[in-house]
Amino acid sequence: MTDRRLVSHVLRRLTFGPTAAEVDAAVRDGLEPTVARLLAPAGVPDLPSPGADPVAALGRGASREDRQRARQAAQAQVADAVAWWLGRMAAGGTAAEKLTFFWHGHWATSVRKVRSAGLMLRQQQTFRRYGPGATGPLVRAMLRDPALILWLDGQRNTRKAPNENLAREVMELFTLGVGHYTEQDVKAAARVLTGWQIDRAAGTSRLAAGRHATGPVTLLGRTGELDVDGFADLLVRHPAHVPFLAGRVWLRYGSGDQPVPAALTAVGNDVTAMLRTLALDPGFAATAGHLVKQPIEWVVGAVRQLGVDPSKGRKPILAGLRALGQVPLRPPSVGGWPAGEAWLTTAAAQARLRTGQALTALAPAAVRQLAETAEGDRLDALAALLAVDAWSDRTAAVLEPVAEQPQRLLALALATPEYTVH
Repeated sequence: MTDRRLVSHVLRRLTFGPTAAEVDAAVRDGLEPTVARLLAPAGVPDLPSPGADPVAALGRGASREDRQRARQAAQAQVADAVAWWLGRMAAGGTAAEKLTFFWHGHWATSVRKVRSAGLMLRQQQTFRRYGPGATGPLVRAMLRDPALILWLDGQRNTRKAPNENLAREVMELFTLGVGHYTEQDVKAAARVLTGWQIDRAAGTSRLAAGRHATGPVTLLGRTGELDVDGFADLLVRHPAHVPFLAGRVWLRYGSGDQPVPAALTAVGNDVTAMLRTLALDPGFAATAGHLVKQPIEWVVGAVRQLGVDPSKGRKPILAGLRALGQVPLRPPSVGGWPAGEAWLTTAAAQARLRTGQALTALAPAAVRQLAETAEGDRLDALAALLAVDAWSDRTAAVLEPVAEQPQRLLALALATPEYTVH
């Protein structure tokens, strides 16, 4: 793999889709400086203020009309929050927002049940603040996260009425994986997590002592008094945690059909260290073409490369994501979104064509750039614009007949296998 192909591959995996200028800069800088820049610590942005939580403002005697208005106001706040995040994804050329999105899919929490833009945005801040480092602080924070607690019924987990949802999913889906805990561990963990209550208006969680079960438990091989931080520490120190985490990182950044490299687990539970190891591994180049872009990766990458203004393209961007089946803040279940061929349906191909047409209509500069390129050179210029290494003969045979129509050519290219699979 040439230097250009290698840095393009790394940029495609670590970011939401590089622009041609970003690829050029990475070629000039070289692989290691590029990876260092992409993974450099990023500041935590100021959040937009969604306003007061309309659901929290409802009184006990609220009428049906009051509740309907509150739901509509909450939905409008969520739509604004989604648009804000998509704008950040499109603006950033580093790994930070894609890592935030990785954690969102990993600790999958849906606003459909949480019903609060503010709580979902605060959860994002937790991902930005703790997600790039070792997982200990992140797990501690997530066990207190108001959105996650609401999503997994943690506020219903009390000493008199235990609820095991949060305890089970924390071990099975977020930290250890199936087979590394017992039903007794679930019961003990649920006991440790009793009593956490959510203040929706304040956007905070607190431990209500009267609802919390006290006394020693036996959990993951340890017996004694245990609080939420002690439980988090047991999870991240468990021998299954690092291999589990490495597998999830590899699935989303590396390959869905190759074994996890040993080097990925050797670095411990620091996710940035895992990503650096992955990107610089000599075998990483061989994973090119192994991952299907998730719809958010596909749409945001196209927005970045076409130079679409996300605020002006808000409606077609969201329409495209809905049609493709992946809208931020709305994972389908606690297991998150699927990966791989699940995104390669006939309906998805048609949705990509429609969305590509809508996006190229908002990209006159990109269309003009292709139009000003000699017709015989347009496929090469198109590949450079979209950070595609090369077109297969089969794809080129489809694109060449429309080369004289730059906008149509660009829309069609966005739906090709070379752009969809990376």
